[in-house]
Amino acid sequence: MTGNHKDKSITRRRALAVTGGTVAAGGLAVAGYQAAFADTATATAEEATTASASASESSGCMTLMSSVTEGPYYLDGALVRKDITEGKSGVPLTLRLTVVDATDGCTPVKGAAVEIWHCDAWGYYSGYTTANPGGSAPAESEDGSTADDDTYLRGYQIAGANGVVKFETIFPGWYTPRTCHIHLKVHTGGQKEDGTYEGGKVNYTGQLFFDDTIAEEIFTLEPYSKHSGSYTTLDDDMVYDGGGASSGLLTLEAVHKKDPSKGYKGFLTVAVDPDAENTGAGSGGGGTPPGDAPSGAPGGTPSASASS
Repeated sequence: MTGNHKDKSITRRRALAVTGGTVAAGGLAVAGYQAAFADTATATAEEATTASASASESSGCMTLMSSVTEGPYYLDGALVRKDITEGKSGVPLTLRLTVVDATDGCTPVKGAAVEIWHCDAWGYYSGYTTANPGGSAPAESEDGSTADDDTYLRGYQIAGANGVVKFETIFPGWYTPRTCHIHLKVHTGGQKEDGTYEGGKVNYTGQLFFDDTIAEEIFTLEPYSKHSGSYTTLDDDMVYDGGGASSGLLTLEAVHKKDPSKGYKGFLTVAVDPDAENTGAGSGGGGTPPGDAPSGAPGGTPSASASS
């Protein structure tokens, strides 16, 4: 089933909070207490609550994430930075991802480097700005931003002791024949160098997905509505396998429930095996768009000065 999206007025139905599975958005939190000021009964109750919460979180993230293809738009040399927008317009999206070790009780993976990349509101990727996103969309150069055509909407963040990384970006658009998605890789064993991340190995290659109802509403807004045509829903996507959170389906929270243009917060716990090595081949075809398909990486190296 596909949806046909053309310019139309903004709908105002309530944005849904998607709960594609159990999500430990803040990592494996432990509820502490001040023993010096608590009586025995209170301490015992809090310990029981903590144990129950930890058990619940662990049972919800023990399944390894499903690795999938990295797709045709991967580029080496993404910058270590929280804000990857570079002025690209779109509905704001704050991502909070928690990397845990699924082979060791879902403990946070300190130092994990999470790399993400995705298309802009019209379906274009940096590095491949002439690749046709399908349907009818303005040329990427018409967006009016000053974004670097080789680096926008790409970046790394390195997890702290709680395994959490945060990104500031925009809600991605779509391109034929794929549903709305964000690519990601989890790296360990390397280090930040010259503004990017070097060395180590890739433990996991995956994609993040969005509830169709929310995506449909977003695509009625500017600038997304300037890209008309049929886009693929989750049920018909060649990569998403219907597994909910373990397959990358984000939990989404509207910043303002009555106004989706204000943005969303996205949460997911990414359960990986830090000892594994992933090639990025994965399952699913990745979905090369029609027309000017990408071939090889663009010339030049991203400037470290753009990192933040």
